[in-house]
Amino acid sequence: MQQIAKPRGQFISFEGGEGGGKTTQIKLLAEKLTALGIDVVQTREPGGSEAAEQLRKLLLTGDVAAWSPISEALLFAAGRADHLDKLILPKLAQGTWVLCDRFLDSTRAYQGVAGNVPQELITVIEKYVVAQNLPNRTYILDLDPEIGLGRANARMAEIKASQAHMAEDRFENMQMQFHLDLRQCYLDIAANEPARCSLINAEQSVAEIHADIWADAQQLLNQLAEKA
Repeated sequence: MQQIAKPRGQFISFEGGEGGGKTTQIKLLAEKLTALGIDVVQTREPGGSEAAEQLRKLLLTGDVAAWSPISEALLFAAGRADHLDKLILPKLAQGTWVLCDRFLDSTRAYQGVAGNVPQELITVIEKYVVAQNLPNRTYILDLDPEIGLGRANARMAEIKASQAHMAEDRFENMQMQFHLDLRQCYLDIAANEPARCSLINAEQSVAEIHADIWADAQQLLNQLAEKA
């Protein structure tokens, strides 16, 4: 008997500025999906594959001026290409849902708008690295940068106090205008790509944020069920 192939998994990315709670929300959504019997993998960028995790250490620690924006964009692109090849695409082909903490929109925001990398370069990077492999849904967690940085700084203080690992705080140390530009870029992305992006108020409680994300995810699940 011929084995029936599993439907392709869904690719969900989580975006936003610092302190929006992406990691927590990914965990909560993963728990809900797993309870429904859906295979889920949680991943992140930069990182997600062995080579990309090495690049993460270079990119997120140390001096805020360690890399030029163009250098950053190219390093992120290298990590993303490996991440797609080694983890994201194979898992999607197996029918697994991939929940990713940051993806191409972070390059658009952090290196593109806030870092002033030419849009032509960002477009070329997306064409050859991401191609047609856009997320099926992107949750953009939006909040006032002052609130987000306050949360992020509190988290970093705990990490540094525990000395568990080197704190990844490079972008959190950037000037406020950088973070304001980030927020505006994410708002523009959400407005320009409403079919893919869902803007979430991240100034709410953790439970309220999760409820908004889960309500949208249920709509996605219903759409998939109708197509099955």
